[in-house]
Order: sequence, then C-alpha cells, then structure tokens
Amino acid sequence: MMKKPIILLFLFLVGFATAEAQKMPISYDFGEKFNDRYRYSNLLTIDEDGAGGYILVRAYFQGLILKPKGYLIERYNKDLELVSEYNYKLKGLNFVDGFIKNGQLHLLFLDYNYNRGQYEYWVHTSPTISFNFKPQKLLSIVSEEVSNPVGKNYYNRNFSRGFTTTVLFNQEKTGFIISTHLKKGKNNKHVIHLYDTGLNKKFEHDFSDEIEEKNYAFENVAFTNDLQTAYIVGKAYFKKKRFRVDERKFQYELIKISQSGNQTQSFVDPGKYPEALYPVILDDRLVCVGFYADRKDNRYNGISYFDVNPSSLEVNSKKYNPFSQQFMEDKFGREEDKVVKNLVFKGVEITRDNEIFFNAEEYFVTTGMEVTGAGQRVRIERFHHNDIVSVKLKADGEMAWARNINKAEVTQGDGAYASYSSYCKDGKTYFFICTAAQNPQLINNERLIFKQGLSRNRNVFLISLDENGVMDYEKIIDNQEARLPFMVSKPFKNLPENNMLFYAKRGSKKQLVKVDFK
Repeated sequence: MMKKPIILLFLFLVGFATAEAQKMPISYDFGEKFNDRYRYSNLLTIDEDGAGGYILVRAYFQGLILKPKGYLIERYNKDLELVSEYNYKLKGLNFVDGFIKNGQLHLLFLDYNYNRGQYEYWVHTSPTISFNFKPQKLLSIVSEEVSNPVGKNYYNRNFSRGFTTTVLFNQEKTGFIISTHLKKGKNNKHVIHLYDTGLNKKFEHDFSDEIEEKNYAFENVAFTNDLQTAYIVGKAYFKKKRFRVDERKFQYELIKISQSGNQTQSFVDPGKYPEALYPVILDDRLVCVGFYADRKDNRYNGISYFDVNPSSLEVNSKKYNPFSQQFMEDKFGREEDKVVKNLVFKGVEITRDNEIFFNAEEYFVTTGMEVTGAGQRVRIERFHHNDIVSVKLKADGEMAWARNINKAEVTQGDGAYASYSSYCKDGKTYFFICTAAQNPQLINNERLIFKQGLSRNRNVFLISLDENGVMDYEKIIDNQEARLPFMVSKPFKNLPENNMLFYAKRGSKKQLVKVDFK
C-alpha cells in the first residue's frame, strides 16, 4: 500500500526536475568521447568547415621539457563525430591566429629569419577538403631579434625593445591589420598593413610621422564593408612630455586609416579619462564605447560613449554614465571605498534598434616564486579571470543598466578552461561559465558569487540577463554528466542556427558539445 505514494512522489520529483531543466531556453548534445594521443595541447581555433562539419586546430607539446612540436587538425561532422585528423608537423614558428575562409584554412605565423636578419609574417594555407599546406610570405621587416615582439599588454607597453608588432582582426573576421614598429637609432618607422581574410593586401600606410611625439599601442579595430577604411583605437603614449603628478602618460585615440591618409581624434576631457574603448560601426554612424575613470589610474567609474563623425572624426555627442548603485552592490555588496579596475573587453553585440550590449572581464596577471620538487625557486605567472561586467546602452548612448557577476578564477596553464563566453538572443544576454563550484552564493536574491572550487570535475552554469538587466542562473550541465571540462572561453558561435559548439578535453579523452538556443 505504500508503493503508490512513493511512485507518485517519484513522478512529482521527476516532473519538478524536468520543469527546472527547462528554465533556460537551451538544449545540448554530447558528442562521443574519443581517444587523444596528445595530452598537452592548446586549442587555437574552431570554425565551420564549409560542408556542415567543423574544423579544430590545436598546437601540441611533447618532450621531458614540453616544447611545441606541431599542429593537430581535427575534422568533425555535423553529428559531432570525429571524421579525420591531420598532423601538421611544423615547429619553430610563433602562431598568431587561424581562420577559415572560402574552404581554406589559414594559419598565421611570425618567424625570425636568422640568415636574413628579419622578421617574417607567413600564412600556411590548405584546403579543408584535403589538407596540403602551402606557405605564403605576407611581409618582412629587417630587425634584430627581440623577446616577445607580438603580444597585447593591456596596461602598459614596452617600446624600448627595438621591434614590436600587433595583429588585430575585426569582430566579424572579414579582415585584419598588421602593425609593425621598428626603432633603431634614428630610424623610427611604423607601418600599418591591411589585409582581407582572403589574404589580399588592401593597402599599407606609413604611420611614421605620427610617432614623433607618441608611441601607439593598438587595441581594437573596425573596418568598413569594402575594407577600404580602418578605424583603430589604441593608447597613445607621450614620449617627451613632462607630466604633473595628476596626469596620465597616455591618452586614448581613434585613428582613421585609408589609402588617402590618416586622421586622428583624441578623447580628452578635464577630469575624465576614457579606458578600453571599442569602435563600432552602426550603418552610417561610428561610435566608441568603453569605460572611464575620474582619476589618472585604472580605477573605472562608469561607461563612456562617443558618437563620432565617420568622415571627419569630429565628436557629435558624448556621454559619461556613472556606475549605478545596483552595479556597485552587485560587485561589493555594502562595502564602501571599493574600486572597479582591470576590465578588458570581451564582446560587443548590436540589436536591430542599435542598442549596444557589451561585456568585459576583470583580468590581471600576478607573479610570484614557487619551489619545485628539486628545491629550485622559479618565477611563475598567474592569470586571474575574475568578475564579468555586462552593460546595455540605448541607441543614444544612455546607459539602460550595468550588472556585475562575481567570480574568481586563477590559472597558470591553459586559459581556455577559465573565463567565460557569452551569447545574445532576443534582447537577452547569456553567459557560460565552467566551475568546480556546486552552486554560487546568492545574496539578497540578486548578488551572485561563483568561487573556483577544488574538484577536478566542472559544472556548467548559464547566467542570463533579460532586457531590463534582471539576473537569473541555472546549472545546465552537472559535473557527473560533463566528465570532461569545457574550454568555455573558446567556443564556436553559429549565429544563423542559434547554437554554440564547445570543445571538452582532459588528458587522453576529448569530445564536442553543442548547445542550441530555442
């Protein structure tokens, strides 16, 4: 007689769990787990192969002291099944980026040619149908070899090494610029090269006249549809100017570059210091969005917005939106005298009504000493991926809302497992995070705090912000189901089909996971 109530209770719990599972508008599919012979690797790029499947490129490392040995290229079909692998045994080159265009896989490298004494940018290209790579040299720059010529330091830039270079793609990956700055004695040359992703050089521009008084550290770029004009945002560091204690040594500038020349617009207002600006082209408009500080340091006070004339670069309008009390309570609770800093842009989305959604992450690097098993002291770097900041701006630049999601992650290894990825749909923003925490702390039903946790297994949480900035969350995949941790910060976004593809790997096992938005 006791069985029926138990069955009813069981059915009730199952129904409750099913209802809970439908809280977020997603479904997901796990691909088969496959064996992998390369335990140590980094995911470089993931894209469609043009035939309904997917291509993944990984750099793998081997040896007693791990060294890069080559690139493993994996092909999966639409059912997430591993179809083939290709081992491109290439070493000694510095990988910069990879992308697929018109059925061709392109791997971009920087190499130092000791015989010629020059840096060389090469692209290795292969059809995705049958891999057969052919190298093509894009450009070369005569220079002495320097340490770490390519890179992006978000808070400072070293121009004293003799040669620095930057590669920037626009968000749509229709093109890219290569910036080369060579300084040796009285020779001080800065050239900007613009290519489309078919590897056609659109033009190059000698930027040397602009660096007599300032050095430029470029951060973000946007292109016109015809790829004839580039809008580059970066920090301009003053070289000889004397500074007061309350002044900064750099300012943010917008540089317009085309075949006919260049124009520059600086963003300088008394008592306002723009930070981390991002250029966005909206039909016939150009806006720059980011953060700002009230002081010269990198403590942010709110959101900045500049509406710029795309032809003359004159500022039509500007707004400084201070962080709301809701945002500060999200981040710090009731604590006073806390500061927002170290924010790095992660993505920008534009709605049909020209509303702007953008999100950033609190990112910084710390260093310390660690004792090895042999008793040696070695210097290590730790990469911190902390809070998520999400902002919605109205079409006129007024801030609709800003929210903060508390999380704390630190890694010494592959950053693909840390950080987060985001997706915008129907006016809502979704954030995927992968964490060993079983559940976040929820304070006052609004303030979410995710801690890193200690377990090897990871849960996948989905956090949502609706049109009004109201926050919700759900554990969408339990660590008992997701036995392999997701590379959550390096997904493939398939916007036409409303889905995302994640790569999951640990040791000698790997699989793909597809998440569909309903």
